[in-house]
Amino acid sequence: MLTLPIKRKWFDMIRSGEKKEEYRKITPFYQTRFRNAVGMLHNAKFMAAARQTNLEIFGGIILRAGYSLDSPAMLVHGTLRIGTGRKEWGAEEDAEYFIIDITSVEMLCTDDWQREGGNT
Repeated sequence: MLTLPIKRKWFDMIRSGEKKEEYRKITPFYQTRFRNAVGMLHNAKFMAAARQTNLEIFGGIILRAGYSLDSPAMLVHGTLRIGTGRKEWGAEEDAEYFIIDITSVEMLCTDDWQREGGNT
């Protein structure tokens, strides 16, 4: 399962339901990871499909607030596409991204996060 670190600000906004998308730059690194997450073998077909439609992400993606294994984490389900994002959610104007459209969130809590007042 793909695990992506994100800034705590974006993590909290996704957890609250305020932010419905997460962005990643279109790079060979992310092309490989997202292609595997949607179960496509050929990169050219994957990129074309992601530009035309929302691709189902199999099994979800773990978003972690930071790089530590003790950081709070959530399992998100949704779809993947290529497009432009919203500036208020961290995207640069007119830049294209891999966009994870988040449809559901399941918290994967750590003891530290629970002590900070988090809810499951």
